[in-house]
Amino acid sequence: MLKVFNVVPGPDNPDGELILGRKQLETHACYLIYGVIEPGQTGRPVKPGVGHEEICLLARGEVEVVVDHDRYPLAAGHAFHLRGEESVTLENPGQEPAVYVIAGGHTPGSDHHH
Repeated sequence: MLKVFNVVPGPDNPDGELILGRKQLETHACYLIYGVIEPGQTGRPVKPGVGHEEICLLARGEVEVVVDHDRYPLAAGHAFHLRGEESVTLENPGQEPAVYVIAGGHTPGSDHHH
């Protein structure tokens, strides 16, 4: 039977991000994160963590991806890939909310759960 999930954050998710993960999917092989960054919001972290990889797709709006002191503009339809402890932050300098989707999973051969 097909399970359908509503991943749009609501009032019970004040941080603007909803994670569809192990609890809902009953697997630890993959996960999905849906996030909304409000206009002017800064400092939204994206960091897969040890043994994980993520692809972040900007679905709507525009953001700046901050890596150390460098800034990279990201428009709707653009994506980036991170591994392990690599991290960035997202900022929305625009006038409209920005929406992103992160697809993540385990790095092949990773044994980080003991």
